[in-house]
Amino acid sequence: MTTASIPAAGGGRRQPTRLRRAVRRNVTAYGFLCGALICFGFFSWYPMVREVILSFQKTNFVDPPRWVGLENFRTVVNDPTFGPAWVNTALFTVLALVCGYGIPFVAAIVLNELRHARAYLRFVVYLPVMLPPAVSVLLFQWFYNPDYGLFNQVLDLFHLPGLQWLNSTSTALISLVIVSTWMNMGSGTLIYLAALQTIPSELYEAAELDGAGLFKRIRHVTIPQTKLILLVMLLLQIVATMQVFIEPYLLTGGGPENATVSVVYLMYQYAFNFGNLNAGNALGLMLMLLLMVFSAIYLRVSRDNTV
Repeated sequence: MTTASIPAAGGGRRQPTRLRRAVRRNVTAYGFLCGALICFGFFSWYPMVREVILSFQKTNFVDPPRWVGLENFRTVVNDPTFGPAWVNTALFTVLALVCGYGIPFVAAIVLNELRHARAYLRFVVYLPVMLPPAVSVLLFQWFYNPDYGLFNQVLDLFHLPGLQWLNSTSTALISLVIVSTWMNMGSGTLIYLAALQTIPSELYEAAELDGAGLFKRIRHVTIPQTKLILLVMLLLQIVATMQVFIEPYLLTGGGPENATVSVVYLMYQYAFNFGNLNAGNALGLMLMLLLMVFSAIYLRVSRDNTV
């Protein structure tokens, strides 16, 4: 009787100890989780909810806000700049995909094929990402200067006429695409390079034994093995490029003749230059709904390829 009760007593003492450890461990974990949720809620979710509310209100932050229904949306849609802003944003996205989507992938393939100075070249490719965006944009502002800029000096070496890079409606938007590609290609290149290095070397060896050259290896081995990351990067780049702001804001101010006005830049104009924060939020809500479509596609693709 006495010996049978001893383990029970010991077990009774151990059980509260295990319970206290479990509670302490879970409380710590939930504490960190709550901190992250508070940050996301305050800096991400609350602004989005506030944006939706302000889109249907009229307020000057002095008088009480009043609900106006779709009036802010009608104001935005009837703006003559509304159409050009969406067209410029769509065109910028397409051009950025042509340049900023293909060039990093090609650069990653070249870096992956190199045998010497690979680490140094990775650093060189990633260096623009480490620069503040404003510094990069102002650097290209000097490059684009029609009088003493670097690009026109290069054209002059080949006896070609200089261009009004930022002052012409035919070259202003592509000039912004060049800046954006240079600033952001480092991140994409390293992501593609990491994906390339996960491809088994046996596949390339088998392709070489079959007589496949470089381009055939890329077509039949590299692209099929990286199609998931290519698709994910495509969707992420669409979402990122449709929010272009700093390039037109610092380089062109939306000009010339509204040739570089983007949707986000027009939002900024409404909020801080026109003093119509509600119309700016209405335009932002339109853009957010469109980006949610691409985000849903991204989540669907990621889920279908991880299950």
